[in-house]
Amino acid sequence: MLAAKFVKNKGLSYVCRPYPYGVSTKLGTQISAEYCIVDHEAALNVTKADIVDKIASETGLTKLETKAVVDGFLLSIIDALAEGNRIELRGFGVFSVKSRKPRMARNPRTGDPVPLEERFIPAFKVSSEFQEKVHGKLRADSPSTPNT
Repeated sequence: MLAAKFVKNKGLSYVCRPYPYGVSTKLGTQISAEYCIVDHEAALNVTKADIVDKIASETGLTKLETKAVVDGFLLSIIDALAEGNRIELRGFGVFSVKSRKPRMARNPRTGDPVPLEERFIPAFKVSSEFQEKVHGKLRADSPSTPNT
């Protein structure tokens, strides 16, 4: 019988090809490179813990202090949006709340109409500086394609 394994090592994520049971697969043990390939999607994700680690290393604060600041920042955004406020962070973007009109939807299984009430959803609009920086960085990093 075959199984697949997911291993995270030094910030890179690897998805290991199916291998026979009995091969050592505990996290922390070495798995032969022939069984593993880099999972680029998982390697490109940044978690809150990654952000906390980076800020802590750059500021000299402890990870615990940095986590409290990051959590407080995120909670203040959530609380302000829950009150219906608009949050503008110059050079970053604008958080706001948008309303969705009430409408009739359909249950995909039965086809019966289902009324949906008015809903309020958080929205984010990126600033032009932010957008240009991301575009410029990714464009510079991507391989150029010949004009045809």
